[in-house]
Amino acid sequence: MADDSKATENHNLTSDNNLSSESGKEVIDSLARQVQESLSLAKRHKFWETQPVGQFKDLGVSSLPEGPIEPPTPLSEVKQEPYNLPGPYEWTTCDLDSEDTCNEVYVLLTNNYVEDDENMFRFNYSKEFLRWALHPPGYYKSWHIGVRVKTSKKMVAFITGVPARIRARDTVVVMAEINFLCVHKKLRSKRLAPVMIKEVTRRVHLENIWQAAYTAGVVLPTPVSTCQYWHRSLNPKKLIDVGFSRLGPRMTMSRTMKLYKLPDHTVTPGFRKMEPHDVPAVTRLLRNYLKQFVVAPDFDENDVEHWLLPKEGVVDSYLVESPETHEITDFCSFYTLPSSILGNQNYSTLKAAYSYYNVSTKTPWIQLMNDALIVAKIKDFDVFNALDVMHNETFLKELKFGPGDGKLHYYLYNYRINHVLRPSELGLVLL
Repeated sequence: MADDSKATENHNLTSDNNLSSESGKEVIDSLARQVQESLSLAKRHKFWETQPVGQFKDLGVSSLPEGPIEPPTPLSEVKQEPYNLPGPYEWTTCDLDSEDTCNEVYVLLTNNYVEDDENMFRFNYSKEFLRWALHPPGYYKSWHIGVRVKTSKKMVAFITGVPARIRARDTVVVMAEINFLCVHKKLRSKRLAPVMIKEVTRRVHLENIWQAAYTAGVVLPTPVSTCQYWHRSLNPKKLIDVGFSRLGPRMTMSRTMKLYKLPDHTVTPGFRKMEPHDVPAVTRLLRNYLKQFVVAPDFDENDVEHWLLPKEGVVDSYLVESPETHEITDFCSFYTLPSSILGNQNYSTLKAAYSYYNVSTKTPWIQLMNDALIVAKIKDFDVFNALDVMHNETFLKELKFGPGDGKLHYYLYNYRINHVLRPSELGLVLL
């Protein structure tokens, strides 16, 4: 692919592989700095070596049993009081239904969450997105944790968990998905992050849940899988103008625009937006598809209704209904995660679509996902991002996605999988 992309991805910064190795090194350095916050490498691993996670020394030791690393603690022995924060700070439980609280969280993340090394782009989760991400069926408000300054009550840090049923091989485990760890830029030296991780873990344990899933852009002990982001330009002129992409060698702007041009209309007969009455059929299709992966969510109809029913500006889902039999045969979806464009006079927002869950049974992958690209383009997205998980590799190159340098590592807490999974063995997308 001829264009060099730089974009913040899920806790992760990626750039096309045409960038020099020097800039690739800067990307890794920046990620290491972001996640370590105040922990040195040695200290960070010292922390993780005390945790029930897969350890580097055990890699390839197939005699260790798969499953929980430590048994559950009796609930009466779980610490009942919150962990101590440094003196000036206090815990707060965040009610995202409150407009004021939701706005505070939105402002904290908008100004302080993941950004790229050159400070050009920063994730900009919408309030609607945050409510959707944090209010799945059975969510616990106590897992939406903020840190305030005692005197001013200003919110300066945030971390969340939501419950999920995740199948590892043949075992369905209730886990917490941990996300949105964010500390105000001015407080990165206060060592808040480790205390926040321990506190969310404590609150998860109080609900008798002992496993968790999370992703990071750095290598901690020990990834269950390592995936890569791919990018597909939808609005190449804007991407080049804002510095997300570069014009390829020997490429003109008009040739680049022609290269990425998409049809005005989808081509698959029966391709349409998902509707509420489709939930049972989509659930059956998705459950059947996800069976083949080693690690995947165990979705029921309530989950599908929450996570996949279209929500304007948050998640888009389309399916193929056979014109003859009216059977639902194929499905594709993507969620909306814009980034703020920092310091550009012409543009303030980069509108990015992220591939979510897709199933092809009758419509070829390339045709199905090209239709997804077409609807994303019609909806004014600038770029379509996808991880190489599940069967995504079957369409990425063919549909002119370009690979990024950055990696996204998947982790399970207190659960061992014996061999590192290939991305194609992973059926899980975390927001």
